[in-house]
Amino acid sequence: MSVTLTDQDKLTLRTAAYGAVTLLAGAAGSPHKVATEGSIALASATGLVGHVLAEKSKGMNLNGKSVAELADHVLPALTAAMSLLNKQDPAEADNFRSTVIIAIEAATRTQKGQPSPTMADMARKITAALDAG
Repeated sequence: MSVTLTDQDKLTLRTAAYGAVTLLAGAAGSPHKVATEGSIALASATGLVGHVLAEKSKGMNLNGKSVAELADHVLPALTAAMSLLNKQDPAEADNFRSTVIIAIEAATRTQKGQPSPTMADMARKITAALDAG
């Protein structure tokens, strides 16, 4: 199946994936480690998703005065990314979901023992947003 993504679609995918890592970093005690591990996981993606995530992105807005403000546009972007990929190629939707989940796991692994309740809650919110698409 051939997937055709507009520049806006690609921006949505990058905002969703990198935004998920940013949300986790905002919920972490060591945000730099979380961001590093999550970003490495995203950079390791393959397939169409890997190509899209590897592109330089202008216009990706991951700014916010609070985690809540960031979540207001990242969580819907996760749902939108899954919806648009599901319509065009369910296998790439699975690839995107898997890539984001692996980034979550890599990011939360930086914690000694179990992730903090705050990080675990954010991971649940990210997964719910993915599953809503």
